[in-house]
Amino acid sequence: MSNRIITLTAAIFLATPTFAQDITSWVVNDSFENVTFSVESAILDKGLTIDSVSHVGEMLERTRVDIGSEITLYSEGIVYSFCSASVSRNVMEADIMNIAFCPYGIFVFSTPENPDETTVGHRIMPGDSMTPVNDMLDAIILDAVSE
Repeated sequence: MSNRIITLTAAIFLATPTFAQDITSWVVNDSFENVTFSVESAILDKGLTIDSVSHVGEMLERTRVDIGSEITLYSEGIVYSFCSASVSRNVMEADIMNIAFCPYGIFVFSTPENPDETTVGHRIMPGDSMTPVNDMLDAIILDAVSE
């Protein structure tokens, strides 16, 4: 029994990330609706398919009272999830463990305090082998915010 506890404890310790993942973001002086339309268009213009749109802001607001919070975090907030066959193959051929980062996500949100500003960004994927993904995500966002 004690060996099993030690093994389980060791497995949990080994599974804990040893680094904090960075995030890059841009603040745009435009409405949430305009920015999300531009981001969605930029993703589709790259020939990519959006796998899912997670309505994180709605979910947090819908459950806010149920968990006892008085704080409204986002006026609106979503995450687009998608993948690129060519970029994914490239990074996974470089390191097969890069499967852990797919699908990729771009988040967009606005806050009650700054309703005329919209933030858009993505997690910075770690390691040199993930540079093509970071470049792709940056290019999509820059296309979207420069329109």
